[in-house]
Amino acid sequence: MSNAHVPANAVEARSFLRGLFDAAVEAALPYKTLAQYLPEAPKGRTVVIGAGKGAASMAQALEQNWKGPLEGMVITRYEHGLPTDKIRIVEASHPVPDAAGQKAAEAVLESVKNLSEDDLVICLISGGGSALLSLPVPGITLDEKRAVNKALLKSGAQISEMNCVRKHLSAIKGGQLAVACYPARIVTLMISDVPGDDPSVIASGPTVPDPSTFEQAREVIAKYGIELPESVKAYLEAAQNETPKPGDARLARCEGHIISTPQHALQAAAQLAREHGVTPIVLGDTIEGESRDVALVHAGIVRQIVGFDEPAAKPCVILSGGETTVTVRGNGRGGRCAEFLLQLTIALEGVASVYALACDTDGIDGSEDNAGCITAPDSLDRAAAKGVSAKAHLANNDAYAFFQSLDDLIVTGPTRTNVNDFRAILVLPN
Repeated sequence: MSNAHVPANAVEARSFLRGLFDAAVEAALPYKTLAQYLPEAPKGRTVVIGAGKGAASMAQALEQNWKGPLEGMVITRYEHGLPTDKIRIVEASHPVPDAAGQKAAEAVLESVKNLSEDDLVICLISGGGSALLSLPVPGITLDEKRAVNKALLKSGAQISEMNCVRKHLSAIKGGQLAVACYPARIVTLMISDVPGDDPSVIASGPTVPDPSTFEQAREVIAKYGIELPESVKAYLEAAQNETPKPGDARLARCEGHIISTPQHALQAAAQLAREHGVTPIVLGDTIEGESRDVALVHAGIVRQIVGFDEPAAKPCVILSGGETTVTVRGNGRGGRCAEFLLQLTIALEGVASVYALACDTDGIDGSEDNAGCITAPDSLDRAAAKGVSAKAHLANNDAYAFFQSLDDLIVTGPTRTNVNDFRAILVLPN
């Protein structure tokens, strides 16, 4: 988008929205932000550990900015690795853990044994780390934990609720990794993918005190009616090994810094919109709820702008972040961003001069190969001409196939960062 002006046609509108998404992702990349949060080198060893979709890019940025010896390993998603010289990159499965992730988590724990007060642990954490840093508690198998994880993902549970359960079935999350590092100093650098940027929720807070409890984990299971393997049920009921809580002396030498947030991404997109003469309306970076419900609220705001130039006059763009959820009832394909956009498309019924994009900043909408999708005023008509029913696809949780039929999937590949959902709805003058 070299010429900064208000988009004048469909091609420019699509390019404008994609440019906003690219700017949002760029603002969240570790090479932009990590260096300013690095501590001084210690007297002893510097050991690097971590996990997440951004772990490799964080490790690479750390190597480029660190003066002195480094050692360690981080875990990232398959195909998310990058070349590094000193920090080992291990790839594993996400969103459902696998044996490679369990083996890597065991190696991470082993790497921080027998550290001293003179040693420094730099922990690199980003979204996806909860599944990648997977080490079940004794008595629960990886397959059993995977079954619980799959059920949580399909249930519509919020990320904080899912992580509450995950922590209490893990031997490494919820502050337990920090306990393993004691008495070394720990500096945790985080890329936030959770509404509210709560460090104890990001990747289930492996180096952060855990305020959640076994009782709360059981409440989440009951709330969503999740069927548990007998071993998991028994473990949660016994509630014998609670995670370390705020005030635990073993975590006294831990500090944390959030180096990239959803708000940073929204601010970058908003600035680019202003440069194009388009007024940004930032709804916030903490939006949660069912994707379909969130889409209906956004559609209501769009109609108010179209009809009354409120809360802003056209041309404007609605920007929002956070993490919506999908309660899976069908057997189609598509993540929360595609589901949001399909419901929005149906709700707007082809309102003129409205274009929208919804993408996950990690480049993966759910578990698909697309970051998200884009929609236009003619999307329903183009679909109908192909014999594709938007409502039938929505009922089957099959938004991926709907937008694929229109060639409106957005495929970026791994971005190696993760600040959650990004939504942009452009409203132009008629």
